[in-house]
Amino acid sequence: MQTLSTQETQAILKEMTENFNHGGRKITVPPPIFVAMNAEIISYTKGKSITVSFPVTEDQTNPMGMMQGGVIAAAFDNAFGPLSYLVAKRPTTTIDMNIQYIRGVAVGQKVIVTASIEAKGFSTIHMVGEMRTEKDKLLATATTNLLILKIPGGVGE
Repeated sequence: MQTLSTQETQAILKEMTENFNHGGRKITVPPPIFVAMNAEIISYTKGKSITVSFPVTEDQTNPMGMMQGGVIAAAFDNAFGPLSYLVAKRPTTTIDMNIQYIRGVAVGQKVIVTASIEAKGFSTIHMVGEMRTEKDKLLATATTNLLILKIPGGVGE
């Protein structure tokens, strides 16, 4: 499997955004929330996995000062989403996502989310993900199923 650099992966996503936006449709890959979370694609292995990093900031915390569960879910979604677009070469939407919170995520660290394809069918994709610290301590895991939309215009169409 070929692993692409951050720049190569971003170029593919940019091209996808341009190809998806016709006929009055506006689709942005990666989405604005990806940018707002200061996410950074670390690597993409074609057809297999993506690794994305996220800094944990004060404005993402729950009352106990730890990364809020919904923000953890958003981090997983911001890895699953771009990977699904890269693999399906067309827009997708989440059917479900299940998260297992293993330990608290402290402010000031960077978390690393790796999403991997477990199965891809004609209309759905099943993925698994892990969130770890930079020192490789497991923080959370997730699974998701996504529906591949029948909207043409992806790269390679």
